Amino acid sequence: MKFMKLGTRPDTFFTSESVRSVCTEVATDLQILVDGCVYHLHKFPLLSKCMLLQALCADSGDSGDSGGDAVELPGFPGGAEAFEACTKFCYGITITVSARNLVPLRCAAAHLGMSEAADRGNLAAKLDAFLASCLLRRWKDALGVLSSTRHYAPLCEDLGLTSRCVDAVAALIINPDTAPPARSTSASPWWAHDIAELGVDLFWRIMVSVKATGAVHEKTVGDALKAYARRWLPNVSKDGLSADQPFDNDAGGGADVKQVATRHRLLLEKIVSLLPAERDAVSCGFLLKLLKAANILSASAASKAELVRRAAWQLEEASVADLLVPSLSCVSETLYDVDAVAAILDEFALRYAAAAPAHPPAMALSGSPDDSPAHSGGHRRSRSAESVSFDGTRRSLSAAPVSQGALARVGKLVDGFLIEVAKDPNMPLDKLLAIAEAVPDSARPEHDGLYKVVDTYLKAHPEMSKSARKRLCRVLNCRKLSEKASAHAAQNELLPLRVVVQVLFFEHARAAALASGGHAAADLPSNIRALLSKTSGSSEDDEADRVDEQRLRALADGASPGDDWSVEGLRRAASKIATLRMKLAEEDEDPDADEFARKAGLGRSASLRFRASLRVRAFCAIPAGKPKRMLSKLWPLGRSGGSH
Repeated sequence: MKFMKLGTRPDTFFTSESVRSVCTEVATDLQILVDGCVYHLHKFPLLSKCMLLQALCADSGDSGDSGGDAVELPGFPGGAEAFEACTKFCYGITITVSARNLVPLRCAAAHLGMSEAADRGNLAAKLDAFLASCLLRRWKDALGVLSSTRHYAPLCEDLGLTSRCVDAVAALIINPDTAPPARSTSASPWWAHDIAELGVDLFWRIMVSVKATGAVHEKTVGDALKAYARRWLPNVSKDGLSADQPFDNDAGGGADVKQVATRHRLLLEKIVSLLPAERDAVSCGFLLKLLKAANILSASAASKAELVRRAAWQLEEASVADLLVPSLSCVSETLYDVDAVAAILDEFALRYAAAAPAHPPAMALSGSPDDSPAHSGGHRRSRSAESVSFDGTRRSLSAAPVSQGALARVGKLVDGFLIEVAKDPNMPLDKLLAIAEAVPDSARPEHDGLYKVVDTYLKAHPEMSKSARKRLCRVLNCRKLSEKASAHAAQNELLPLRVVVQVLFFEHARAAALASGGHAAADLPSNIRALLSKTSGSSEDDEADRVDEQRLRALADGASPGDDWSVEGLRRAASKIATLRMKLAEEDEDPDADEFARKAGLGRSASLRFRASLRVRAFCAIPAGKPKRMLSKLWPLGRSGGSH
């Protein structure tokens, strides 16, 4: 640390009965009270260098008071220590100036009027010269001076000290010759940890100056923001602030909770305003952590909206834990803020739409218009698909293209998030469905994750009505279930009968298609076709529909999975179905289910025994010799409307 010595005389100040004075042969003629300390000094040489003392002594003399040689300096910047250093300079006594005490000395000199107008070569000019020529050219000294300005912020702003220090620190950051040897293996830039010790206002001003130069990569700026956030932002939890770190060095444990929250909120909003425009400058996980903090600290709506927008740009990089934003709303009783996630997914849908607003393949990923969920089987169309038709040019310049791989990662991410929030007993069904439908259909090549969501929600909400269960299960596409998920669903007693039979039917078709080798077959019977159109609700494209139909035709033509069924086994299966039909006839079901049961020829509801007995292979394996006769035994066809 650099320092400067002013004056050559030895220190002759002494203390006598709470009075500070200077040892000379001349009697003192001036008393000054500073910060509770009395000084007995001489008008000469003080008045020759201090314009403030000149004015005060002149006013005291004009008043005619006997005590006109005594003045008081309330609220003196730097206190008695800085005042004594200034008086020693006036007496020519040696004082030492460094980055530690330059700011209080400069503020004291300005307060006393120790400028060139009072005397040539005065203290203020010497301090300014030392600051510019030495201290602001060295990293540690410049930071030390800047850090000390916060104690005298208004006066330093008036004197221009703060702005000079900020500009100097920013210039040192962008100067490659300033960088010291590598001190750590941290990903943060070498200067990030040093400026992280500054208050938020000073940090913000430095970062604004650095960004304005354009000489620092935006990824580096993002790393510096992360280092500062780690230093000052509290840990976030469901219970609120966990402020194990103070906001400022002088913020002790006695600080008011509201004041601490206000300071943290200001810090957060400043960090958000500094986020670089480059997409990958900060990670999506960091953005979502900021969003959690913004939720807890009740940050401004603009800050939250910016974080939501930025997180949507790179949503495929996030993890499930990142999306679990604690809910602190007094109205909502849910564990996590699903509204924030819904807002992120809405922004992602806009990005998805803006990335390819006029490309037919993008629409084909989520189904053609005629084959979309809105037109088949009662499925509601996803928000992202709807957003393609409006506001598609929003952020067209800034939206990053969405690859199929990124889209699949988002789908898997959303399903993982839904599995967690589905465990919440207070999670409304409407919000769960809104999140599930907020991603394009092509984001889910398989629906196993979505099936886990449905199963988890049903277990956490056993009181759900039949209509609510049916509504929940409409998000499932049974054609996209894996063999393992289908086997589980076939025995899941919480699922509606419609879904169970749909799962079994598509497993039947899948097994038959594999056994048939893809040969063409006759048309399906009309009631089977009606059953499929009633229960499918699929949003697959036309090619997938043709493939599925070929598999079903092969099944109807007598394709067999290859299992060697015995006559006794068929009799047992027929006996079980007959028994179940008698039991199911006693139960009540809604009209849609009655219509479904009439077409299927099975009954009205299903029990665990029914689902267990109608396993995929046991239900679907039909000998190739007499397919229609065997199918009629296992699944009687309704003849009232005729068959094709």
